Amino acid sequence: MRLIIVTGMSGSGKTKALDILEDNGYYCLDNLPVKILPEFMNMILRLDDFSNKVCITVDVRNSEMSAGALHTLKSLSKLVSLKIIFLDCDNSVLMKRYKETRRLHPLMMTDNTLDLQGAINKERMILEPIKSTADYIIDTSLLTTGDLKQKIGEFLPESEQQGLSLSFTAFGYKYGIPADCDVVFDVRCLPNPFYIDELKTKTGQDHEVRDFVMSCPESQELFDRITAYLDSAIPMYEHEGRSQLVVGLGCTGGQHRSLTFAILLAERYKQKGFAASAFARDSERNVKKYL
Repeated sequence: MRLIIVTGMSGSGKTKALDILEDNGYYCLDNLPVKILPEFMNMILRLDDFSNKVCITVDVRNSEMSAGALHTLKSLSKLVSLKIIFLDCDNSVLMKRYKETRRLHPLMMTDNTLDLQGAINKERMILEPIKSTADYIIDTSLLTTGDLKQKIGEFLPESEQQGLSLSFTAFGYKYGIPADCDVVFDVRCLPNPFYIDELKTKTGQDHEVRDFVMSCPESQELFDRITAYLDSAIPMYEHEGRSQLVVGLGCTGGQHRSLTFAILLAERYKQKGFAASAFARDSERNVKKYL
């Protein structure tokens, strides 16, 4: 089993790091008490159906964060493959982040004599022993979410790195635009198979419908323009740290033209190495229409 401990300064981005690792298939827990970590790991090692990749955050909120905590963490390496990621950040950036969020530093909640600067300095002193033994230290002072995702990806084995997944959703405008779409393309301008008797009750999953839709030169031109846009935009979404991009393709009913494009786009990006899927949101509505 692979266990990653994420620790570091409060406000340095541990929650974002946890989200990134969760997207990479890790079972994630936030701030589990250090003293119960060995018992917890022993328990899940006995479970046959539990994830073999676990990530746990440990920070200054933990009452066991001391030299004893370091000893406990090291003892875990006898049970699992253990790595420690320490997120650091410049004091001035931490001060700015806390002022922007208007949240109290964890140490200020337990010691009302501390101001923000004093709390940060005390936390840095407490965490120094763990920082000195960390396997990977990331300074997040100037990092975007995308940069942090890339840094953590460098730490993970290549087999565990999760790229951007693409979801192509076909929908009918008469039923409304899906709320979760990041990008929407309107394909109602293309010839509609609905008006062809033998194609009316079929869908974009049928080759006859896809052949009809794509036989039009305008369809191929629109398809090429959509792929050209996505080819240029996808790297920018990846740089921003996105784990999923939902692309909506809309026609009148969400059955013929939009589903044709969704399926063909998913096939194209699968060939390019992406995790891509096609989904017909309104398929059940359209089936009922013909019953």
